[in-house]
Amino acid sequence: MARILSIDYGKKRTGLAVTDPLKIIAGGLATVSTHELFEYVQAYVGREPVELIVVGKPLQTNGRPSENLARVEQFVNRWRKARPDIPVEYYDERFTSVMAHRAIIDSGLKKKARQNKALVDEISATIILQGYMESKRILL
Repeated sequence: MARILSIDYGKKRTGLAVTDPLKIIAGGLATVSTHELFEYVQAYVGREPVELIVVGKPLQTNGRPSENLARVEQFVNRWRKARPDIPVEYYDERFTSVMAHRAIIDSGLKKKARQNKALVDEISATIILQGYMESKRILL
């Protein structure tokens, strides 16, 4: 069974999350430097079967595109040309960073650990994936 991979694309760092093969649980995978993202995802899908990639769509609170959307679309277009066999869907990522910060605070991590931006990116990707799965009723 194939997994679903999610991407929280950032200008410098990108968080990644993935489902288990049964698509029951979303969990953090990694945070990678954005300039290494394409190669990282290519290598990952070479090791693990992935049936879909969900990319956070960066929108402002008013629903308008954020300045990061153009970079996200460049990545998605490059991916679709290189790997048309693995479809890509967008999922609204508004408030995922806020939710990730809240999850970190609620977990009881010390202040220094809460400032780990890579952890926030990975948790944000997990929240995107969880939200996508819930919206598609993939979860039982």
